[in-house]
Amino acid sequence: MSSEPVAAYPILAVVGRPNVGKSTLVNRILGRREAVVQDVPGVTRDRVAYDALWRGRQFTLVDTGGWEPDATGMRARVAEQAERAIATADAVLLVVDASVGATEVDDAVARVLRRGDRPVILAANKVDDERTEAEATALWRLGLGEPYPVSALHGRGSGDLLDAILDALPTAPREVDVLGGPRRVALVGKPNVGKSSLLNRLVGEERAVVDSVAGTTVDPVDSLVKLGEEVWRFVDTAGLRRRVSHATGAEYYASLRTAAAIDAAEVAIVLIEASEPISEQDQRVISAVVDAGRALVLAMNKWDLLDEDRRLQLDREIDRDLARVQWATRLNVSALTGRGVGRLEGALRSALESWESRIPTGRLNAWLTEVVQATPPPPRGGKAPRVLFATQADTRPPRFVVFSTGFLEAGYRRFLERKLREDFGFAGTPIEVSVKVREKRSKRR
Repeated sequence: MSSEPVAAYPILAVVGRPNVGKSTLVNRILGRREAVVQDVPGVTRDRVAYDALWRGRQFTLVDTGGWEPDATGMRARVAEQAERAIATADAVLLVVDASVGATEVDDAVARVLRRGDRPVILAANKVDDERTEAEATALWRLGLGEPYPVSALHGRGSGDLLDAILDALPTAPREVDVLGGPRRVALVGKPNVGKSSLLNRLVGEERAVVDSVAGTTVDPVDSLVKLGEEVWRFVDTAGLRRRVSHATGAEYYASLRTAAAIDAAEVAIVLIEASEPISEQDQRVISAVVDAGRALVLAMNKWDLLDEDRRLQLDREIDRDLARVQWATRLNVSALTGRGVGRLEGALRSALESWESRIPTGRLNAWLTEVVQATPPPPRGGKAPRVLFATQADTRPPRFVVFSTGFLEAGYRRFLERKLREDFGFAGTPIEVSVKVREKRSKRR
């Protein structure tokens, strides 16, 4: 999949003040529930891109956080993301709550958009029936042209709005920059571990909203990052607090999207806060990556906060709590200062090389013969099974099938996995060893 070209489509930025229904309208346009929606303001904070299709034409839809031109604090950083989305868009969809009418914030947003050179479509949202259509006409005063009455919740008027969007969008984006399929990297970890800070460090700009409050990122955020001479696609994900089955509301859907981002990735960087004890949450995130069969790099973040005592303690925790992923490449980094971040490229390449590696069958079986002769499998039921041969069934991740005359105990399968790693590497990738028992052929008479 990494060899597929990335198509460039016209970009539509969806903006508006908080809680006017932007993400609900995004889901309505997409025809599926992608953006996280909850009945509280400020759930969306980063700018998040989705692929959309209407009447055979494809375009990119960019959902943004609530835009308040005079905001302060974290709201100001959210507004900055909306402004950057507008700067890179080919057209802008301004969403206004028609049931409330144009507020001072809507007036301020409209003034900014009128000064710009992007076409603007005005969506008068929450027009759920004919009785409330008159409320939409009052939005003409914003000076952005005809307001399109729509109900994002029920779908009313969405077809007319989409037709207007296609009329406003060019057939090609302003700058066509087609890249040959970048490798896909998921940034995962518990909340407030520094994923967005690391993404911003790699991108070289404030691509994701960063705040000391845990859970700032809700939707996965895609960014193209150039490491060395290659472009990579990084996805910043929501922090996983608990199991998906135990989560509720926006956290539930954010957890689903994080899991989907891991599945869509080729390699995951799991960030662990080095200054804090390794937690059950950290181990759960690592398990999610391993269970998905993705290459793995462990980044021990906030290394700049460690003293000598904590470093010694961390070494003991790693030996105890991360024993099952001793094969993972581990780096000590600081997203804040940039320490160790430059080594991520080499770690990612090494993990992906292992993830995609294949051992020729002849070499694999010569190795297996030597290993089995030195350490035969233990007897089971009074008789030791005989190992016949092995083959590598798959890559991404590597999967091996061992054929034998009897069942091989789990301990012996782990032994074979350990020997495979010792002799062939596989640093940074999970591997799987399964057994297929060959039934004895009945003797001919």
